[in-house]
Amino acid sequence: MIMRILGEGQYEITDDHLDRLNELDAALQSAADADDETAFTTALSALLDAVRSYGTPVPAETITPSELVLPDEDTSLTEVRELLSDEGLIPG
Repeated sequence: MIMRILGEGQYEITDDHLDRLNELDAALQSAADADDETAFTTALSALLDAVRSYGTPVPAETITPSELVLPDEDTSLTEVRELLSDEGLIPG
């Protein structure tokens, strides 16, 4: 799966990391639902750090569609709420 972090780039993520990313996404969803700005910031940072850690950067010169787009760390709770679905940012 190709994931893009806005303003940063794309990462190729293998399926064996999706369960952990979904756990982090669930924590982000919970923080957003609770309107807890501190927990939200921590959860978003943890999710993006995991994508960077688990993922393989896609070279900038490679043009490929992203299957999933994640906000950058400066995105506000209000902005992320607009992106969240019933399954969070990461479906599954």
